[in-house]
Amino acid sequence: MGFSLAGSHLIFFVASVIVAGAVAGVFTAVTFNISNSLSEKCDRVKEKLDTDFEIINDPEKIPLSGSYYLFYIKNTGGSKIETTNDTFQVFIDGNLLDKGSYYFSPSVVFQSEVTTLYIASTEISSGNHRLRIVGPAGVYDEFVFNV
Repeated sequence: MGFSLAGSHLIFFVASVIVAGAVAGVFTAVTFNISNSLSEKCDRVKEKLDTDFEIINDPEKIPLSGSYYLFYIKNTGGSKIETTNDTFQVFIDGNLLDKGSYYFSPSVVFQSEVTTLYIASTEISSGNHRLRIVGPAGVYDEFVFNV
């Protein structure tokens, strides 16, 4: 006696359910990965939008305190900014300054507050210069000044 038609249909049904389950599992994993990636990207965009600052000095009169030039940076973003040598990079005329050549005070700036960037006077000669400060999330501001 051979295998009946109902038996072969049952085998094909079970096989199709197994295949459908495997495909659904793959689609679920892919959807989960895409969802996580989009969530991370949205978090980075939000951080970048919340992080903003401006250099607010008078470009013709850069104050000198001891052996440091002073630049005032205002937090114009929506969240606090940690102003340290690890979170900010400073460029003078396109040259990256060594971390020992500058520091900030205070090191945490809340919305609408101002921090002072101290740059060693040995890093800036007399004449026209371009200061670029790059902060968290790649946000930057440029400032042309004369010493």
